[in-house]
Amino acid sequence: MLDRSNPRESKESALIRSNAFFDGLPEASIEQSLAHVVVRNHPANQMLLLENDWGSSVYFILEGWVKIRTYNLDGKEVTLNILGRGELFGEMAALDEVPRSTDVITLVPTTIGNMPAQDFVQLLNSEPKSGVRLAQLMARRLRQVNRRLRLRESDSVSRVADILLFLAEGQGKPGEQGIEIPNLPHRELSSLSGLARETVTRVLSKLEKKGLIQRERDLLCIPDSAALERTLM
Repeated sequence: MLDRSNPRESKESALIRSNAFFDGLPEASIEQSLAHVVVRNHPANQMLLLENDWGSSVYFILEGWVKIRTYNLDGKEVTLNILGRGELFGEMAALDEVPRSTDVITLVPTTIGNMPAQDFVQLLNSEPKSGVRLAQLMARRLRQVNRRLRLRESDSVSRVADILLFLAEGQGKPGEQGIEIPNLPHRELSSLSGLARETVTRVLSKLEKKGLIQRERDLLCIPDSAALERTLM
């Protein structure tokens, strides 16, 4: 539970409040919905949620990155999304009151705020703006998925570039050299793009030689998003 008299927990509360979902909501409603939030730290590669778990909580990412995954009919892992700070997940199971349809795993050490599902649903029922915020979030995710599906038959450079732009749009942070996203393992980019890992490795090297991306240990930087987007044409 958050105790705002504690400096660390006040920071955590501020991080949750900075989520776009709460933008413009009455302070009293925010206070009430955050009353039972529990903040936990998780190491990398920890399973947070399992497919078929019941939706007892909604989760706000305060720091770090998580992977949303499922499996195809052949049992192959498929990465559906990568979410970072400022995002939430678990909202669909809370609303539907049915078991979850995906797994969620941390990619790096991650801090999560867990809100009881009933508090989340009560906020949606009492504050119309919260429903609008959630609809906007879902619409943005749907647009991203539609774009990826349209490029599914494109060449490998276009598909990898699109995944990098997809991550930059959803989770990119401005840096000194451009937009920064996590330098994910190639197997994650492979799962997101539907390409072989070796193909992803070759494409990333090609993009780096052209100056369209810069890679460091933990970060991948896109100096000019417009230049990278032109590779899709």
